[in-house]
Amino acid sequence: MTEVPANTVVVGVDGSETSDRAVDWAAEQARLEGRALTLVQATGAMGTAALVWLDQAGVDSEVTREAVRRDAEQLLAAAGERVAALAPDVPAHGVVAELDPRDALRETARSAVMVVLGSRGRGPVKSLLLGSVAHAVSRDGACPVVVLRPVAESVVRRGIVVGVDAQGTSTAALAFAYRLASLRRRPLRVVHAIWDAHQGEEPVGPDEEGYDAERLRLAQTVAGMAEQYPDVEVETVLARGLVDRVLVRLAEEAELVVIGRRSRGGIAGLVRGRTASIVVEQSSGTVAVVPEP
Repeated sequence: MTEVPANTVVVGVDGSETSDRAVDWAAEQARLEGRALTLVQATGAMGTAALVWLDQAGVDSEVTREAVRRDAEQLLAAAGERVAALAPDVPAHGVVAELDPRDALRETARSAVMVVLGSRGRGPVKSLLLGSVAHAVSRDGACPVVVLRPVAESVVRRGIVVGVDAQGTSTAALAFAYRLASLRRRPLRVVHAIWDAHQGEEPVGPDEEGYDAERLRLAQTVAGMAEQYPDVEVETVLARGLVDRVLVRLAEEAELVVIGRRSRGGIAGLVRGRTASIVVEQSSGTVAVVPEP
């Protein structure tokens, strides 16, 4: 893989419809941030054993490799034309990676400000909903990873939703959500989910008693960001239920759902990391997974 410029918005390209949507979204984001865009097409690793097998079968392995590379370059060229039409001021850099797509995009995430991917929609088996590339990169990526899904044209979505916890450890996700809400001029809902075995998933009323401490913590959580982004229209929400189910439900009506991911730090860290994966797997819309420090 050739060197990827640092601090660019990276988008995975494979020629599919959801990949085209990801290119459009990433081009717009790069334009808003005044950054360059890196288009990555991963052809898969062609190891020594595969090359030897092709040669033994009478197939010129170098010809095959060159053909694969030409196809990849054509996909990148088409994506580049799409970017030029949508955001002509955004510099676009194409990369052909002879790696597994998961490895290629995880590697680019080390120096990128954001990785954007398309993924197939939801299906009947919840454990098999998400493409393996989107699952792996959103789980392990070193920068925020945005996963887009096919969306019905009739579905009206508005605004950005971000999930925060009571411990104040969702700082990166909250900052990311505020920044995108400001750049894209969208309203923001900051949501804290409270599990109550007796009440289930009944909404918490705005004047319901017994939640003053949670309301205060939530107000304190957003106070600093509200000063930094006074242009963002913000609503704070207390919701009953498990955080993954709450955010998946809210994703039905939001343009983007943002959730933090902690992959280390004992059992609590593992639980939070799994929560992010569930939201990405089961959401019907666009989800951003933001690694927390």
